[in-house]
Amino acid sequence: MKQVIFILILALTSLSARPPAGNLQIALLKYRGGGDWYANPSALTNLIEFCNRNLGTNIDPVPATVEAGSPDIFNYPFIHMTGHGNVVFSQQEIKNLRDYLIAGGFLHADDNYGMDKYLRPQLQKIFPELELIELPFSHPIYHQKYEFKDGLPKIHEHDLKSPQGFGMIYEGRLVIFYSYETDLGDGWEDQRVHNDSEPTRLKALQMGANLIHYVFNR
Repeated sequence: MKQVIFILILALTSLSARPPAGNLQIALLKYRGGGDWYANPSALTNLIEFCNRNLGTNIDPVPATVEAGSPDIFNYPFIHMTGHGNVVFSQQEIKNLRDYLIAGGFLHADDNYGMDKYLRPQLQKIFPELELIELPFSHPIYHQKYEFKDGLPKIHEHDLKSPQGFGMIYEGRLVIFYSYETDLGDGWEDQRVHNDSEPTRLKALQMGANLIHYVFNR
């Protein structure tokens, strides 16, 4: 039943169909462990506005917040999570997230610096049979509405490392995308928050739009 519901939801997200505003929501994932899951409060709102204006989507301008163990997660084809610290999923939450992703959902995890060592083991618990692999620059996620021939853009500098995009692929489908050493969500925030240049913010929003475009059209 959940899979049928998801097929209907994803069908509504077709860019050619353009459902009425408010018909579709994306959501921020609330998790336990003490990490600041609520970081970047203006990020998703700005990404939605950018996608509605530039991709022709009609996503509800107000993103939802959903807990990792909630059955409501099946209402959202795209879930975003971020933070700087600890992430803990219970066994029930792990099962719920796995069922959601297998049924057609998509999780974008964005390390806001400091989450990496906590997040990776939790993702591995969701799909112990899969590896979190770095996606090649040729992957379609970098070649949607906007071209990123060199992979993820660098939004904020922390450790003088190149940005990396990792994924978990279940039965040929990318179900989790993990952006590391880039701070995409910071680039989505209101300009006054981090004082990023407009070109930097534009790159971040364009890459975020690619994620939305990829999920809605696969």
